[in-house]
Amino acid sequence: MLGFLLKRLGAGVVLVWVTATATFFLTNATGSDPARRIVGPQADAATVLAKRQELGLDRPVLERYWDWLTSAVHGDLGVSWFTNQPVGGTVADALPISLSLVVAAIVLTALVSVVIGVVAAVRGGWVDSALQGASILAFAVPNFLVGLLLALVFAVQLGLFPAIGYTPFAQDPGLWAASITLPAVALAIGATATVATQTRGSMIDVLGQDYVRTLRSRGLPTRSILLKHALRNAAPASLTVLSLQFIALISGAVVIEKVFGLNGIGERATSAASTGDVPVVLGVVVLTVVLVVVVNLLADLALGWLNPKVRTA
Repeated sequence: MLGFLLKRLGAGVVLVWVTATATFFLTNATGSDPARRIVGPQADAATVLAKRQELGLDRPVLERYWDWLTSAVHGDLGVSWFTNQPVGGTVADALPISLSLVVAAIVLTALVSVVIGVVAAVRGGWVDSALQGASILAFAVPNFLVGLLLALVFAVQLGLFPAIGYTPFAQDPGLWAASITLPAVALAIGATATVATQTRGSMIDVLGQDYVRTLRSRGLPTRSILLKHALRNAAPASLTVLSLQFIALISGAVVIEKVFGLNGIGERATSAASTGDVPVVLGVVVLTVVLVVVVNLLADLALGWLNPKVRTA
């Protein structure tokens, strides 16, 4: 198990390095001049040159890359070119908001999709047909449109939830839950349809296996067969899809944060990209990839626990 964990961890470190390196060189190959953006179009050439020297943009790109990489390894992601604030602090301030949203969405996705998928596989008939229809609808409707409709109905018209803004958990747990409910539901709908469809298919395959028929012939309760045997064997495929949906939820959170006025990682990333604030963009990319690696590692550990054969892969 230790070798399995070390192999996955090593692959994650390589992924973070490759992604960060590619992002660094891509952001430095755009041809735009960040110094001109910062000092403004009316500044003279001497002012622009001074700002370039201050930012280190007059140095060779490989030298700048090495300095950034060695600093990042030691936990220093640099300073924002526009606000002069440490990138680590800027990203850390936004992280709880995005994590609250994405974790709430993934938990909601897991709970609802498992229930829907199992019920559709066991009952069949109109329940199964309804799942297929709902899945197609969920795939077709963008999550930002779902978010706008939820905000209009449950926030504006009914007043049950706040339409915009975020309340930290430490400040008020109740208001925190209320502030992320609508965004999390909007974000989770598409992912729920995907995972529920996968769960349904896996359960149908497992319920058709010989060992399930043997358990039924021995008189085991249906609930015990479903929860203790069938669901565990169907879980690996659904868990893999769920871990992939986590990545999709991170990207989808960018739009949802805009809709509900949440100043999370997505909002920081879009603002930094639009202004050309390369250090912040790099910081967000590194943090996002690290989160993806951690989630995939946890998913691999769960798969290894459910299916010991995976540990030798």
